[in-house]
Amino acid sequence: MIKEKKKRNLIKVLDETITISKKKGNGILKFLANTDEKGNLISYSLTYINPNIFNKDNGRILGYDNEHGYHHRHYMGKEESITFLTFEEIKERFETEWREIHEKHKK
Repeated sequence: MIKEKKKRNLIKVLDETITISKKKGNGILKFLANTDEKGNLISYSLTYINPNIFNKDNGRILGYDNEHGYHHRHYMGKEESITFLTFEEIKERFETEWREIHEKHKK
């Protein structure tokens, strides 16, 4: 008999998509985060998409997530492991980086 994995009850604590108009530089920002019933962060994904700047990887220029069992950063099609301290620190780092990229490429 195969044991079934215990399913966690994930609670979505952040699910936001922001579309940046062409007039303001174009792009999409996605913020996702899920916790368990005790408030422990289980999964997150922070993404900046703008195919006008980078057309590979579905237009994802910058992203941070913990898919595949580890914390990592995506940048222009490349992936690197990162040290995770807190979600707030990662979110702040993401926001600083996407704003710098956006301003650099804004017309």
